[in-house]
Amino acid sequence: MRLRVEFTTEPFDLDEAPPHAVVARDVIQAARLDAVDVGPFGNTAEGGADEVLTAVDALLRKTLAAGATRVSLQVNVIGEGEK
Repeated sequence: MRLRVEFTTEPFDLDEAPPHAVVARDVIQAARLDAVDVGPFGNTAEGGADEVLTAVDALLRKTLAAGATRVSLQVNVIGEGEK
């Protein structure tokens, strides 16, 4: 099964990426995922279910530890060829 995760971390800072946002980017880019898109207002990544769920666990634990006060995420099951 393939999954797509979309997430944001708060609080926002438009002048400089806060530490929790940097941690989120690092976690997702280091994970064994594909189709990673990291942006200032939202992030997405796709991969196998085990890889996505492992990344989400690390994302939640590490961003909260780094000062995030809110993490919003959505996980969708996607078809193999779906984008």
